[in-house]
Amino acid sequence: MTRGYWPLAGTYDEMMAPDGTLRGPWPAFLRRLAELGEEGVREAFAGAEQQLRNSGVFFRVYDDPAGAERPWPLTPVPLLVSQSEWAALSAGAVQRARLAEALLADVYGAGRLARDGILPAAAIAGSPDFLRPLVGVEPKGGRFLRFFAVDLGRGPDGRWWVLSDRAQAPSGAGYALENRLAVTRALPEVARGLNVERLAPFFQAFRDDLAALNAGADARVGLLTPGRLNETYFEHAYLARYLGFLLVEGGDLTVRGDAVYVRTVSGLKRIDALWRRLDGDFADPLELRTASALGVPGLVQAVRAGRVDVTNALGSGVAESRALMGFMPALCRHLLGEELTLPNLATWWCGQESERRAVLDGFDRMAIASAFSGPLPGLPFWSKLGAAMSESERQVARALIETRGLDVVGQENVGLSTMPVWDGGRLKPKPFVLRLFVAAVGDRDWTVLPGGFCRISGANDAHLVSMQQGAETADVWVLSDAPVKQTSLLPQPDRVAIRRSTGTLPSRSADNLYWLARYLERAEGTLRLLRALINRLVEAGGDADQPIVRLLIEHLRFIGTIEAEREGSPIDLVAAALSDPASPSGLPALTGAARAAGSAIRDRLAPDAFRAVTEIAVLFETIGRQRLTPAQMLDEVNHGLRRIAAFAGLAAENMNRAMGWRFLDLGRRIERGLATAAVVRRFALDAPSTEALDLALEAGDSQITYRWRYVMRPAPLPVIDLLMLDDANPRSIAFQTARIVEHLEALPATRLDGRPVELLRLARKLDARLANTAAEKIDTRDIDRITGRLLRLSGLVTDRFFTQRPSEARPEELE
Repeated sequence: MTRGYWPLAGTYDEMMAPDGTLRGPWPAFLRRLAELGEEGVREAFAGAEQQLRNSGVFFRVYDDPAGAERPWPLTPVPLLVSQSEWAALSAGAVQRARLAEALLADVYGAGRLARDGILPAAAIAGSPDFLRPLVGVEPKGGRFLRFFAVDLGRGPDGRWWVLSDRAQAPSGAGYALENRLAVTRALPEVARGLNVERLAPFFQAFRDDLAALNAGADARVGLLTPGRLNETYFEHAYLARYLGFLLVEGGDLTVRGDAVYVRTVSGLKRIDALWRRLDGDFADPLELRTASALGVPGLVQAVRAGRVDVTNALGSGVAESRALMGFMPALCRHLLGEELTLPNLATWWCGQESERRAVLDGFDRMAIASAFSGPLPGLPFWSKLGAAMSESERQVARALIETRGLDVVGQENVGLSTMPVWDGGRLKPKPFVLRLFVAAVGDRDWTVLPGGFCRISGANDAHLVSMQQGAETADVWVLSDAPVKQTSLLPQPDRVAIRRSTGTLPSRSADNLYWLARYLERAEGTLRLLRALINRLVEAGGDADQPIVRLLIEHLRFIGTIEAEREGSPIDLVAAALSDPASPSGLPALTGAARAAGSAIRDRLAPDAFRAVTEIAVLFETIGRQRLTPAQMLDEVNHGLRRIAAFAGLAAENMNRAMGWRFLDLGRRIERGLATAAVVRRFALDAPSTEALDLALEAGDSQITYRWRYVMRPAPLPVIDLLMLDDANPRSIAFQTARIVEHLEALPATRLDGRPVELLRLARKLDARLANTAAEKIDTRDIDRITGRLLRLSGLVTDRFFTQRPSEARPEELE
């Protein structure tokens, strides 16, 4: 298994010593891998990749102009850590967490470190992560840190070094879970044979610690995410689902009476603990970054009043400033009375004269980096070797050190050690960084995730490793000397309390489910009309003067599929509707909006369902890259309709009939009702020719039903009855209103003191009117009234379920 493998010169290699012998646990691992055989190894590693694809694991690359989601890059060979080495690493990580906690307690408390000259005040106050409004505020649970991480690298001499501390909102733990799931499913016997420590107890302890902060039994723990465009949004959704937390964005939360509530379809519900995954200064636009659209107005005041615990505490990002790294050994002695177990990467903060001179003198030998978060002022990077800078970059960096040294640090240039990576059917050495996670347990204790998040660089001379710059990842196996107890975060089968409720549905989630269905239904209706137009153009040899063609184009302009000012031949208009991303109601815009809505509720969609939505959007993103013939356009339209039908089938057969499904179906029914009303008005009432009536049946997917019932050409009254009043036809307006009433009857907040609210009354009236109207009584004014009432219903759904204004919060909702 080691054919072609040789350590990089001048680095420490995890697997192989300089004399060619295998280190520590690697012989046992390679022996078990060899027992699988070459074909077995290939199948196992392919299975790991398939597991990630099936789970929909991704990350987002910010520099990609399209903000593309990238598949998760896992190498299936894990990093192996022996139990003795792990004991030293975990002890060092806990010490680091204790030190960061003590530092933050002083920075936001007594301030003795700066007052006594142990730590320069500028090294604290110069950080944009130092949040002055939080000075003097003690966290509700008494801890500033509950989830801490430390990045480690191993130098050429084999010693581990701390590269950075992560105290703001450490990422990677969710991806570590997915890595573990993929690799151990691919290599189950190997993992069991080597006694790999399990990850579940760590997450269970962390979950229980946060849950203990709830003031009431019905209070919730929320995971606060910046939203679906964040690079690690998948992780946020995955961890929320895994831990049973409520995934929320800033817009989902509101502060009332110094307490935090989540907007749900059942009203406002209390949140006592938030695990935040956005930077602290974005958390509250009232007292922190005023331009933030991601935070919760009033959150700082709720923290100040002790009504909510935020993990990690707002302002904790100051503890990860590189400016502090040079002071850590002295701080550890002063605050903890101990020597640092894990040494720092040597760091010189240029806010001090002697350190500034040392960095200028050793400029070419050091990495020049930002002292705080963000890039170096005036430069496009946050860290770069002095020797690797261009002449212009050198001039800017040296001038910055001279004039604004407090923003710059110099760091020792240490090459990273290597680990084996499966590449092209063989093992190759590549540099890596290991992130360890530490969680608070109770008032004083800490626990360390027995594994971690390993990032691997493709560059042999790597000095930093970033997922944004093409890094891979690997699972981390901590090997026990004894068999490992099989534990899981999931409840044991004999101790599961039976429940049929799926929990709280935030208003934002309901909103996105509702609009996901509406966008897809609108796209389906548009595709049916475009298919009808293409078919008629093909049959007539492209003749644009047919009355039915003109009528179709007129209707497509009316509904916005074809822009009013756009000119061209009918087939060119169809091509624009299928492929022009600038068209606000074209297929790229509709399906792109559906994908955006689906992305925002990824924690509530099965991977297959989300994949179906994504494939629909990608189809119409790529159509415009080639010139299509009418026959090819027809194929793409049919392809799109089949994919939309696939999603509808998944929703119909796989979604639990809970509130989320009701909002999804409610959106579909309202949109279908509006589209059918427009089709009936245009083709069965305004211009009821045989061709127009046939088109109405085609757009309403009711041709076969009509032909079975009426062995005759389409006639106005039967068509109107079938598409509007027949409550057995799943495409009729009457069928939609009956389903709308069913959903509203089952949803919360549609009655007040036992009486139906306006939303439910309006739906019942509309359904009753359709049930008691004859086809011959329907005219254009009736269609307009039905359309108006459906639009009114849509507005009332939004007002009732997707927003909660202060006047709507009932007293019992604020308990």
